[in-house]
This record gives sequence, C-alpha cells and structure tokens, in this order.
Amino acid sequence: MALTSRDGIRSARRVVVKVGSSSISGKNAGQITHLVDALAEAHGRGTEIILVSSGAIAIGMPFLELTSRPTDLATQQAAAAVGQNVLIYRYQDSLDRYDIVAGQVLLTAGDLEIDSHRSNAQRAMERLLALRILPIVNENDTVATHEIRFGDNDRLAALVSILVEADALVLLSDVDALYTRPPSEPGAELIATVPVGDALSGVTFGDIGAAGVGTGGASTKVSAARLAAESGAGVLITSTAQVARALNGDDIGTWFEPSPRR
Repeated sequence: MALTSRDGIRSARRVVVKVGSSSISGKNAGQITHLVDALAEAHGRGTEIILVSSGAIAIGMPFLELTSRPTDLATQQAAAAVGQNVLIYRYQDSLDRYDIVAGQVLLTAGDLEIDSHRSNAQRAMERLLALRILPIVNENDTVATHEIRFGDNDRLAALVSILVEADALVLLSDVDALYTRPPSEPGAELIATVPVGDALSGVTFGDIGAAGVGTGGASTKVSAARLAAESGAGVLITSTAQVARALNGDDIGTWFEPSPRR
C-alpha cells in the first residue's frame, strides 16, 4: 500500500529495516537486543519485516586481532566470513526470546542485475516471509569484488525494498534524522520531511556512523532513500535507538515521501 506519511509504517504490510555496523558492533553490540525487541513487536502484529544488517566485517575484526577496518579485499573477506557467523548467531540468540526464526540471505550486486539470480532471491524471500521467517540480508562479502560491490548497505536495503515491493524502508544510524548541515555544527536544522523531487539544495551532508567500522554516511542514505522513494516506498531515516518509535509510526526522523508510482 502507498504510505502518505510516517504514521502509516505501523500498519504497513511489509517493511525493510537497515542497520549499520557502528550501531551493533563494538561498544554498541548490546543494541542488537533493543533492535530485536522492536522488530519482534512489529512482527507480532503481522508486519512482514526484512532486516538488512551490516556488521560482519566489524564483528569479525577482533577475532582476526584487527584494530581497524582492513583495506584489502582478501582480509575484508576473511573478517566477513568469521563475523557473519557471529552476527547471525547473535541475532538468532536474541530472536529466540520471541520464538522467531531468522533466515540468512547473502547477496551481491551482480545477483540483482542477473534476471535469474534476482528472481531466485525474490522467490526465496517471499517464501521466507510466507513462513513467518525473518530474513536477515547482508552483502555476500566473501565472494563480492570491488567491481561488483553495492558500496554500502544503504543501497542494498533500497534495492531489497524494491525487490520485495516493501511499503516502507527504515534506515537506521547513529543520528536521529537528517540535518541541513552536520548536526554538530552551529545552525544545523532537522529536516522533517523531504517531498518527492526535492533536491535538498543548500544542504551539507556529513558522515553518519562511527568512523572506522562502517562505509556509509548521510549522502549514501539520501541516495538510497531517493532510490526507494522513487520506486514507491516511504523512507524514514532515524537512529537505531529510536527503532521502536520508527516502527510504531511516531513523528520522528526524516521522512521521504514516496512517489505515487511504483
């Protein structure tokens, strides 16, 4: 269904939620419990939830005795291979409290460009949702190359929302909304709503998220939000700490109005 405002998220049929590495790794690893509580509440009232979760590389780094995000592809792949296993375990361990089963879905950019792969991914997620399984999507870092990577999971989340025809996309970060300039700077004003076609002229974007573990920033979130909104999904950008309020349709964050056409 077409959402006219953020309060429609509560009654939406299908919602994609994206969380970044900095929100669920390191000192913020405990936020997984808070995130799962909110997802489970929405799942319990009948909303079909797809979680797009970063974090595999960041979570795998300590196991490889790395103190900073690796820059070479092979070490990124190694960290992701270890971290993805731990990441899914942590989610499932928390979801067990609600008797919800997670299904892991790993994708590359190439998978969504090849018709047969795209159809298979769509079919698999539709079946998982029909079975009341909660799909957890991440980039397949162990096989992705620099040439075919999504670049950041904000774009992946937007593409997944298009793939499954989601009603809404919720992009979570460390900041509660978009601002006219980095929120730490004087004069920064919260942007409550972005109408269809708004170029956000005069807005200066800084990074969103803790330095060193993630790859996305405010500009990548805006690009992803526009991509999803132009395809008919309402998009809300807010902080991971406010995920429960976001899924309840509260008046928070920055809302990108969806295009009337899907």
